[in-house]
Amino acid sequence: MLRSVYYHQPCPVCGRTLQISVELLGKRVYCQHCGGGFLALDDTLRASDARTAALPGKVDELLVRAAEALERAAVGQGG
Repeated sequence: MLRSVYYHQPCPVCGRTLQISVELLGKRVYCQHCGGGFLALDDTLRASDARTAALPGKVDELLVRAAEALERAAVGQGG
């Protein structure tokens, strides 16, 4: 029986270290703790250009999520 091979990568959103199957390298994965999405990349494959290029999309995603949370909080307070 073959066993999967895993590597460890920190979540760029919450910082927790995740165990990721090598079969997912280069694919978008989601942190099981915070739900943050990111590319599964080994340290040797990471390029600063690739991470920098993803930042504008991540910032937009976080701003939308923050606005939604504020709206839910306002509705919950009757405002």
